[in-house]
Amino acid sequence: MIRLFTALEISDEAAERLARLQRGLDGARWIERPDFHITLRFAGDVAEDVADDIDEALAEISMHPFEIELEGLGEFGGKRPHTLWAGVKPSEPLRILQGRHESAMRRVGLKPETRNFMPHVTIARLGRVETGAVYNFIRANSPFAAPPFTAERFTLFSAKTSTGGGPYVAEKRYPDFGWEEEE
Repeated sequence: MIRLFTALEISDEAAERLARLQRGLDGARWIERPDFHITLRFAGDVAEDVADDIDEALAEISMHPFEIELEGLGEFGGKRPHTLWAGVKPSEPLRILQGRHESAMRRVGLKPETRNFMPHVTIARLGRVETGAVYNFIRANSPFAAPPFTAERFTLFSAKTSTGGGPYVAEKRYPDFGWEEEE
């Protein structure tokens, strides 16, 4: 079994802006800068043959480059926040791309995603951080925005089966231009 998800990678400039936020919240487990991403579809734990089917389905998805803007901070969990995130400004190209990922996953037999798509970049897992401290952090760092960047491709990532899942491994990028960036 392998745990998979699809995502958009974040530009270096946006990642730098996010990394500058990562202080002043005692008890937060900050996400490592290389692991910043915008999840398009979580596939979960799948068998190797299903992973191959996912790869084939993703290779069929067409994508035109489009602009991504990070703006705003928030949390998931309400009265017991467990995740701190930076928001992604909604856009029609992003919505369309996410819908294509959802369709691809259903075609290979995965169950439909039941949660509404809420594009974001997770910047911390909060665990036992006090609720008031989380909201104070959000207020102190708002408004938040990062320079826009162009999404030209999406990535299939694998994750560890632990909570938080990182570090993530880029298994394949789509469209596949036949070259890899130097590390």
